[in-house]
Amino acid sequence: MNKIKLYDTTLRDGAQGQGISYSVLDKVRIAQELDMLGIHYIEGGWPGSNPKDMEFYLKMSKKRLKNSALVAFGSTRRPHIKAAEDSNIKGLLRSKSKVIAIFGKTWDLHVKDVLKTTLDENLNMIRDTVSYLVSKGMTVFYDAEHFFDAYRANKEHSLKCLLVAQEAGAKAIVLCDTNGGTITSEISRVVREIRAQISVWLGIHCHNDADLAVANTLAAVEAGCDMVQGTINGYGERCGNADLIPIIANLKLKLGIDCIEAGKLKELTHVSHFVSEVSNMRQKNDQPYVGASAFAHKGGVHINAVMKNPKTYEHIEPGIVGNRRRILVSELAGRTGILVSAKNMELDLSKEDAQTKRILKLIQSLEHQGYHFEAAEASFELLMKKALKKYQKFFALEGFRVVVEKGAGKKITSEAIIKIKVKGIKEHTAADGDGPVNALDNALRKALKDFYPTLSKMHLSDFKVRVLDEKAGTAAKVRVLIQSQDETDTWSTIGVSENIIEASWQALVDSVEYKLLKDQNAQSRVSIK
Repeated sequence: MNKIKLYDTTLRDGAQGQGISYSVLDKVRIAQELDMLGIHYIEGGWPGSNPKDMEFYLKMSKKRLKNSALVAFGSTRRPHIKAAEDSNIKGLLRSKSKVIAIFGKTWDLHVKDVLKTTLDENLNMIRDTVSYLVSKGMTVFYDAEHFFDAYRANKEHSLKCLLVAQEAGAKAIVLCDTNGGTITSEISRVVREIRAQISVWLGIHCHNDADLAVANTLAAVEAGCDMVQGTINGYGERCGNADLIPIIANLKLKLGIDCIEAGKLKELTHVSHFVSEVSNMRQKNDQPYVGASAFAHKGGVHINAVMKNPKTYEHIEPGIVGNRRRILVSELAGRTGILVSAKNMELDLSKEDAQTKRILKLIQSLEHQGYHFEAAEASFELLMKKALKKYQKFFALEGFRVVVEKGAGKKITSEAIIKIKVKGIKEHTAADGDGPVNALDNALRKALKDFYPTLSKMHLSDFKVRVLDEKAGTAAKVRVLIQSQDETDTWSTIGVSENIIEASWQALVDSVEYKLLKDQNAQSRVSIK
């Protein structure tokens, strides 16, 4: 099989996902990362539909991409007008993009109920739009929207749509499972039938409404598609799009099909985390290949086996995709888990070392109190280094006060006042927040920002509270888990207390200290080099 063409639509289809909103600068940064990864085609948006997308294309026209071609997305012309007169088509040409993706209706249901036109006019719209753009020197891909539903409902018309686009000069025909409900066996059967009748590139574009987008994409490739469309991390409308991260890994590592340079595979974890950071979306721990839990081991039997031979419980070497093995520390892991974690932290411990036994007892005691270190690896690393006296504090708390106020008919306001000592200097500052924890976070950052500027690169991405003993009511202990992110990593920290503010403070301080420790270690490695 020839090299598979990778087509990313994170900046258009992915941007339609709930909770995602990209600025023009966000789009530029993501496009540059995708270019470095080696994605062949990057769809940046719909320049005929909004000013922001047009601004993005005009900015990108002044930048030089090394590996990727920028694609502008739009629809076929409207019914009963010329393509040259359609405002959206004019917008595509103004984008200065040399590659255009045109989507058109293939399902007779949409032609009749949405476009309110005839099947013949629908074919004219496809033909006129593709041929007009080709005459202007554009490379055109035709996205056959709702194709699998269309083929099921009216095979004759849906196939005509593809053939008309091909005859009009489209370089690629893309079969779209727009509603995301097609079963994998049907994807394979239909792609084989279409492959026999299409001579140009054949692409696949799957949505994930039945949790089959990645499987359907791979099945389509095995059935004859030579272009795959998807988004980083599977972002997209409703249940999302096919996730390009596992698709790329599976194509290269499982099917032996070329799609990007082998050396670029190790960038997958970085790109996944970078896009989640820019998208302000929480990184999924259980994301295959690149998630924090993808190569995480908890049970003592598993850990013991993995340390003897990683193949026993790992389907690939984590470093191939830029990830790493994680040994989760808990009462189930025993001393083996502690020793492996210590080795990863470059700490010297042995199984019979008195310190190892002491740390194990400490962990068991803390977990009995409600701590849960398998979910808070960053807090565990700080615990280990403090227990072994391998840690120097970055700041010391002298005190804080949190004020929550609500007047009649007014919004609740929160203010945190904090006193800390950092590098021998006392800092006394205050900050408002959306709630008491947010106010504390803002006040702590405000006090530390001049001493540790890199804190501006991190943010809290998730905050969870769990009551540990419901029967105790308002006097119950709570466990607070905080997930934090910067441009390269995601980490979790924990706090436990009967007071939710105290538990939150513990997790918050660990989160900040871990970031500072991480940056310190990175700087030390650079200095050594």
